[in-house]
This record gives sequence, structure tokens and C-alpha cells, in this order.
Amino acid sequence: MQNMTKKRILTCCFILITIGFSEAQTIFGKWYSIDEDTKKKESIIEIYKKEGKAYAKIISVLDESKQDNVCTKCKGSRKNKPILGMNILTGLKKKDDEWSGGKILDPKNGKEYKCYIKLLNKNTLKVRGYLGFSMLGRTVTWKRVEG
Repeated sequence: MQNMTKKRILTCCFILITIGFSEAQTIFGKWYSIDEDTKKKESIIEIYKKEGKAYAKIISVLDESKQDNVCTKCKGSRKNKPILGMNILTGLKKKDDEWSGGKILDPKNGKEYKCYIKLLNKNTLKVRGYLGFSMLGRTVTWKRVEG
């Protein structure tokens, strides 16, 4: 009887550890975007799931002087809209260990790119935007917001 109790406790611990590990290994949550030139944190982006796809919006602009900026170079419905609160990542679907098939907007130049994102570790996200082929593009790294 005592041996059976130990097995149940170990099984429960294993399940809890596995759940905790899988939750920590997700693209979803809040991420810092990092300026490529200055290497300073620019904004906080929240990646969320909707109807099985990944989306992201800017939830905080860290430079107070830029918090009211609008996307003057954007086209269509995003033209002259506030960058704060703007959806910049749309419709990515999970395929193996990356999310792809959607688009990402660069509010600095107003251009949309095909993109894929991949979790490098629980606190580092590789974000690749490209035109046409994934070889023709640029990669940025986002860092998870702790806490």
C-alpha cells in the first residue's frame, strides 16, 4: 500500500513539473523589443493566441517622448493610428518548433513582412521578417518580460 502511494505522489510531481515546463516554453506572453542600433529596450509586445493563431500588439512604449507617436508611414487602416496598442503580428500558425504563415509590421517604416518566430529558449524569441524568401530579410531578438 505504501509503495502505491509513493508511485502516485511521484506521478503527480512528474505531471506538475511537465506542465510547468511546457508553460514556461511558450511564445505567448510579454516581450521586450530591442532597438537594433542602441540595444535598448523599446517597447513591450504581448503575444497572444486567438483561434489557434498567434498575434501580437504593442502594449507599452518605453520612451515617454514616443508614447503618443502614430504610424505615419503605415498604409490602409493603420495610417496615422497610435503605435501604442497597435497589432503588429498577425495570423501565425504553429508548425513544428516555429510559428509562421503570418505577417509582421515594422511601425518605423510602415512596411509589412512575412515572418516566422521561434523560441530559442524560454526567455529569448527569434523574430524574422522577410520579403519573398526567408533568406532575404532581417532577424531581431525579443527578450521575455520577467514577472
